Amino acid sequence: MGLFFDGIGRNALFALDAETAHGISIKALKSGLHPRYNNARHAGLRTEIAGLDFPNPLGMAAGYDKGADVPDALLSMGFGHAEIGTVTPRPQPGNPRPRVFRAMAERGVINRLGFNSEGHEKVAARLRARAERRSHGIVGVNLGANKDSEDFAADYVKGIAAFAGLASYFTINISSPNTPGLRALQGADPLSDLLSRVSAARAALQVGVPLFLKIAPDLDEGEMDAIAAALQASDFDALIVSNTTLSRKGLKPTPLASEAGGLSGAPLFERSTTVLARMAQRLGGSMPLIGVGGVHNAQTAMAKIEAGAALVQLYSGMVYEGPSLPREICEGMQKRLRKIGQSLEELRGSKIEEWAAKPLE
Repeated sequence: MGLFFDGIGRNALFALDAETAHGISIKALKSGLHPRYNNARHAGLRTEIAGLDFPNPLGMAAGYDKGADVPDALLSMGFGHAEIGTVTPRPQPGNPRPRVFRAMAERGVINRLGFNSEGHEKVAARLRARAERRSHGIVGVNLGANKDSEDFAADYVKGIAAFAGLASYFTINISSPNTPGLRALQGADPLSDLLSRVSAARAALQVGVPLFLKIAPDLDEGEMDAIAAALQASDFDALIVSNTTLSRKGLKPTPLASEAGGLSGAPLFERSTTVLARMAQRLGGSMPLIGVGGVHNAQTAMAKIEAGAALVQLYSGMVYEGPSLPREICEGMQKRLRKIGQSLEELRGSKIEEWAAKPLE
């Protein structure tokens, strides 16, 4: 599929609307039409956080495999982990189509999917089948809340119960811009309550699965302070920075730029990496961070690590670069480490101050 994508496949997929093309890519992975790469090939890329041993720091972000259809195909392509979801308790269709738009010139994507999900029951059934096949590899579950829920926090608690024993880790996603009111959970009091309730749910089930929190890039200094304080008072295990942005910085002023939804891809890279570094400053090494937003080659992946990330994730980058991207990034990272004579651990956080000093526009 790599060579196919690089040739006529790219043009064929880009001739379709973005959501249809995405569905075709999922079917291709289900059919085995994808490149394979040993994601444990480079020992120097192994990374351990939250008690999990990742063969490399590169993961597929949530949003690509919402229904846990192809986590093992993603791992076989070279990703060190795959995060499925976002999954809501009850099935919901999300927002009306069209709801995904490519900003081709800027290599970005705008989406207003709105947590379209098959629901806990169907997705958990697929992960149970995976467990019965004794599949290996780290697969996280990104949890969300139903749009019409009267208690968003209760929906996350339901997710812990639904996927206990099936998830390598949980991500509590309070950062989507497409579910009204969801980002309000990033405020100090709502966030402390949410973290407490989710932690209690994990403790009650005695599953010991790591808990990650995913935040938005559209935060002011006070909001970042509040999130850091709430996390440090909790027993959460890691922070993911970040989801999509409502900003349109980096896009040309075209009708596309006025489409509602969150922007991802290359235009998000600088903002998300700056917020990553500022959160790394605030957390001061008290927990690991995962950098997401605009990763599309080894250079951008390494920049996230220099800004404080232990792991990095991508999604939109593969839309434009194709399915060989995990291999290219892993090989590029290993080549860079050999060239500079440093380990990932030595490189991590080496440019936090530089990135944190950049303006957030």
